[in-house]
Amino acid sequence: MRLEMREQPLLRQEADTPTILIVDDEEIIRDLCARALKEYRVLQAQNGREALDILENQAVDIILTDVMMPVVSGLELLQSIKEHTPDQPVLVMTGFADKEIILKALKAHADDFIEKPINLLQMKASIEKALEQRNLRRELSQLRQIDRLKTEFLGLVSHKLRTPATSISLFIQNLASGAIDLLDPGFDDALHAAKEESDYLAYLIQDLLYYSDILLQDSPATTTREDLKEIAATVLTEKHQAAAKKDLALHSSFPGSWPAVNVDRRRIAFALTALLDNAIKFTPPGGQVTLSGEVTDEELILALRDNGPGIPLDEQPKVFEKFYQVDPNRTGQVRGFGLGLFYARQFIRDHGGTIRLTSTPGSGTEIIVRLPRLPIATPE
Repeated sequence: MRLEMREQPLLRQEADTPTILIVDDEEIIRDLCARALKEYRVLQAQNGREALDILENQAVDIILTDVMMPVVSGLELLQSIKEHTPDQPVLVMTGFADKEIILKALKAHADDFIEKPINLLQMKASIEKALEQRNLRRELSQLRQIDRLKTEFLGLVSHKLRTPATSISLFIQNLASGAIDLLDPGFDDALHAAKEESDYLAYLIQDLLYYSDILLQDSPATTTREDLKEIAATVLTEKHQAAAKKDLALHSSFPGSWPAVNVDRRRIAFALTALLDNAIKFTPPGGQVTLSGEVTDEELILALRDNGPGIPLDEQPKVFEKFYQVDPNRTGQVRGFGLGLFYARQFIRDHGGTIRLTSTPGSGTEIIVRLPRLPIATPE
């Protein structure tokens, strides 16, 4: 039996009510449990197959499942969930006399057991305990991820800063020792090269501070009601100078009014900035970059197109990998940290969205971002 689960959106508001999925083939049991859990958002499924269908489309905090069910049993559901998302809490409802079933559930890493006939107070206590343990696991995972990221990032920073710093140092040493003649015709070229390295060093430091602020801080995403069209317009305004410096035409098209949606403004702005930076970086002088958008009943769609050199087919699957950088001239000296597109994709996915890149060498690149029109919480 092939049971698949899709990756779930990670972004949640702190005030979100936890979601409980109750899986049982007895409707009366599901309804009684749902009534007892009225402080939570409760979903119901009458077998494991229905539960998996729900999990493909919705994020669930706790799964409460019976064992003996038709189509897909509770044990099969448990095994499938733990194979794909080991940290997903699953509580198993069963009679404690079923020792063999208990053993199988333990081997499949069930998080807790609720004895039948169900004691509603015990059930609520087990759910609260599972939620606390889930939160602790998430915090620990985030701390480990942040620590790992800091180590990788610091290693990359030291490598990236070394080249411009060395170039500037050598120029100053040669100038101080008299090895460079101020009247030499090549002095202006050397001075210009040193200035370029100095500008690049300043650019790296600015990026370093920005990445440190948004990526390395142990702070959760915060959603607010935002106008995506306005965010895009702000990012475009910030990039006009960089585009003009390369003699690039920067166009935009956002027809009509756009609905407000719940997003983390900083992370969405970061994603759009990273995508625009990449397009400007690789589009040759005289080219053009266009950011456009449209609204459908279900999605907000952003399309970024450039008429640059394009990306070779074998490199396209790699462009969103951490630290990967397209190197069209094979110099090994591509500037930047190679993190922008990685986190752009991550932040888009955290909002339940998708990002797709298509490119034809010699004909430019197109990136399509799709964000769901998530419901907006209204104040009580």
